[in-house]
Amino acid sequence: MNNFRNFLLLTWIAAFSVGMVSAQDNEKPEGYQFSLINEIPNTSVKDQYRSGTCWSFSGLSFLEAEILRKGGPEVDLSEMFIVWHTYDEKAQKYVRLHGNLNFSAGGAFHDVTQVIKRYGIVPEEVYTGLNYGESKHVHGEMDKVLLKQVEGIIENPNKKLSSAWRESLRGTLDSYLGEIPASFEYKGTTYTPMSFALDYVGLNMDDYVEVSSYTHHPFYSKFIIEVPDNWMWDEVYNVPLNEFEEIIDHSLANGYTVAWAADVSEKGFSTSKKGVAVIPAVDKEEMSDAEIARWESLSESEKNTELYRLEKPGPEKKITQEMRQEAFDNYQTTDDHGMLLVGTAQDQDGTVYYKVKNSWGDYNNYDGFFYASKPYVQYKTMSIMVHKDAIPKAIRKKLNL
Repeated sequence: MNNFRNFLLLTWIAAFSVGMVSAQDNEKPEGYQFSLINEIPNTSVKDQYRSGTCWSFSGLSFLEAEILRKGGPEVDLSEMFIVWHTYDEKAQKYVRLHGNLNFSAGGAFHDVTQVIKRYGIVPEEVYTGLNYGESKHVHGEMDKVLLKQVEGIIENPNKKLSSAWRESLRGTLDSYLGEIPASFEYKGTTYTPMSFALDYVGLNMDDYVEVSSYTHHPFYSKFIIEVPDNWMWDEVYNVPLNEFEEIIDHSLANGYTVAWAADVSEKGFSTSKKGVAVIPAVDKEEMSDAEIARWESLSESEKNTELYRLEKPGPEKKITQEMRQEAFDNYQTTDDHGMLLVGTAQDQDGTVYYKVKNSWGDYNNYDGFFYASKPYVQYKTMSIMVHKDAIPKAIRKKLNL
């Protein structure tokens, strides 16, 4: 009898414990849970580390995926080859404009395609750009030295520029990044940077175009996007927001990745902790009267804390063309970061997101990738680069492509 009583007691304690654990589990936030819809083949995640060269990493990541799409081999292209040539050309333009140009580590996707078109490209193993005692890219000192160098040149202390200034700057680039190879051997074949671009990479840089969506220029025209890092003054095509989204979706659905330049300063850009970039909103239509009253009683700080807790998927803002334009005009959307859209996924509620490849190494729970909501991409995108064939035919016709 005592044994039976003890058995009942133990059974009750076990059941109670299981119930408590289940209750606690139900109280835990469920987080974001993603299932992949499609992913386009792409190369490994790289690490720009402490350098402002995301545009080179993402631009080359885009072209590496393009090589795969066209049936070519997987190859790791040299980001610092692009950076060397970009800094060299940027310095010349900076001096010609008497310093009235942004001279920094930043750049754009067209810097990558233009450098390859003019100078070719080399594999990463041929040119790592690590010639200064670091195992990862740390560019603070180099960026500062180069800036001081060109500032000294435009001060013109000799009353005219010498013939040596550009070679001097190239010497600085060589000291930090290494000398650009005139030729090299790769997989048993000898190449120059240009022959490697033409014969091995095999992409036509004229096939790639940039697209944006702003109302301060006419739609279906090209304009020089007014951001500091567009030192090359290259042009983007301009389309309405709905067609901008259509280009992205059509590209990803048809096997084309999308190079993505965006603002990442939003509080909803939580790619390290949550693995998401979202524009959360309060949907009062889904709230009870008590919930609305509680929400309205909170301070602005408390509202922000709740809004950006991001414990699970929730409502997001409906993005309009006007919202995009206002954020750009007021410096709330700036040219922060270049990344690569490689596919689509959905959360546990069935909401579709873009899968994004970053260049910060394996820094989160998604192996260096994250998921950006459609509202985030609609609102915070500066521009994209795509293969022109990835653009729907009807839109291509409007753009005279």
